[in-house]
Amino acid sequence: MDTSTAVEASSPTFSSSSSCSSDDEMYDVFLSFRGEDTRKTFTDHLYWRLKHARVDVFIDENEIRGEIIPDELKQIIERARISVIIFSRRYADSIWCLEELEKIMECRRTLGQIVLPIFYDVDLSDVREQTKSFAEAFQTLEERFHGVKDKEEKIQSWRKSLTEAAGLDSLVFSKIDGYEGEFIRKIIDDINRKLKSTCLGIVGIESSKQEISNYIQVQVGIDSRLQDISTHLDVGGSNDVRIIGIWGMGGMGKTTVAEAIFNKYHPSFEANSFLQNMRERKLVDLQEQLLFDIVKLTKVEGNNVGEMMDEIKKRLQRRKVLVILDDICHVDQLKALAIKRDSFGRGSRIVITTRKKHLLKMIEVDKICCLEAMNEVEALELLSLHAFKRRCPSEGFLELSSEVVGYCGGLPLALKVLGSSLYNGSTTEWRNALDKWKSLPPKEIHEKLKVSYDELPDNYLRDAFLDISCFFIGMDMNYVMQILVRRGFSPVIGLSVLLEESLLTVGEDNKLMMHDLVRDMGREIARAQSPNIAGERSRLWHQEDVKDVLRNKS
Repeated sequence: MDTSTAVEASSPTFSSSSSCSSDDEMYDVFLSFRGEDTRKTFTDHLYWRLKHARVDVFIDENEIRGEIIPDELKQIIERARISVIIFSRRYADSIWCLEELEKIMECRRTLGQIVLPIFYDVDLSDVREQTKSFAEAFQTLEERFHGVKDKEEKIQSWRKSLTEAAGLDSLVFSKIDGYEGEFIRKIIDDINRKLKSTCLGIVGIESSKQEISNYIQVQVGIDSRLQDISTHLDVGGSNDVRIIGIWGMGGMGKTTVAEAIFNKYHPSFEANSFLQNMRERKLVDLQEQLLFDIVKLTKVEGNNVGEMMDEIKKRLQRRKVLVILDDICHVDQLKALAIKRDSFGRGSRIVITTRKKHLLKMIEVDKICCLEAMNEVEALELLSLHAFKRRCPSEGFLELSSEVVGYCGGLPLALKVLGSSLYNGSTTEWRNALDKWKSLPPKEIHEKLKVSYDELPDNYLRDAFLDISCFFIGMDMNYVMQILVRRGFSPVIGLSVLLEESLLTVGEDNKLMMHDLVRDMGREIARAQSPNIAGERSRLWHQEDVKDVLRNKS
């Protein structure tokens, strides 16, 4: 988006008059263009038509640019929901434009960002193959940086980005036989469709700022979590079939990580499938979606689970596929989908997210990746995105925000839900909400976490969980087991189940530990047995409730 050429070496500046002046802004569309070619003509017309269509669009207002795009601009590209690249004849003359392009394509690969290339009075093949004016630009670059290894590698990276972008779905305009106004209308329609899509990680054009921040949360803390998992996936490396499990308590962000894996790696496979909401769906429905996603099969011979399982094996054995199974909750789901290494072609990758560690052990996954809670920095950023629509707390809210972060214990679901509920609230409202949550957990968080409790296999385990959450957190495990065994609890098997359901942990000092929100979930179950009469509850842990019951003998 500049008027510099490939041979200019002026130092870049980032003017405060630019739209980049705030790093808190999020945009529907980011425009990348060659200012010298289209700033005052086509790009200007497109910008104002987008604004008229109520699309939040970023355009750099400065005309003079250097060769290094600043971090502020990179962050804006990352936060855009769609990047529009306007390729014109002198686009590749600008190192600034090439750097923008490279960043955009990186966001497409790692964040699943939508990219729309527009070829304005330039042949698509010239961009893809770097011929004509693009060949001239790269000849100048290669002569200038001859013998400079890092620059020569950079040039090859720019070439690759151009070729990659030219291979995407695009729109082409020719001045000779085209009407610019009609062409811009087509662009607006296409952008509307793309922003309204229900693709993974993307929110619609009519979305609120809250929904936009839901999309942005994918970027908060995701790199560190992806790094370890990516090492074990080894996409593009090992040619064996790998099955990777992502395990963690409810609300820890397993689905978000799975979406990021899908967005990053699905172009590397012949076909792919992302099965969501598996807990709520019939086995045959899941089988049918898998077959449709991979081989576009709409009619299957056979209508029972066993026949469909055979069909999956037959159709997928020779295909290199990426399959994401989100929120597996029963071994029957794994069997129905034929999740075994010999069911898939060489190089395939299967990723399974679950709260139930034992399911991953049953099918002998290659690696179980335990999803950890967010650290304080990540948690504060995610909370801020939902509570303030920016990446840090507003003035006067830092201390309260830190308290909320502490209450959430690094759980992304809680940070999102509570941050959204506090949006536009005063400091008094924040304080009142915090005090309320400490005695009555927010319903959405409670219900999400309670799923693991509800799915415990018997009442002995449920009772043991409630006992621990109400009385025994921080106490020695062996001492607690001696007490619980008298209530019918099997200490060996039962403890293992609670640990593998992500409901309980054992510290290095052999003390029983539990996430604060899981503890609160258990205590709320006990309280809900008789919300108004403490004496009718099965368990009492608040000192005042105990005193009241003893005093009133009720």
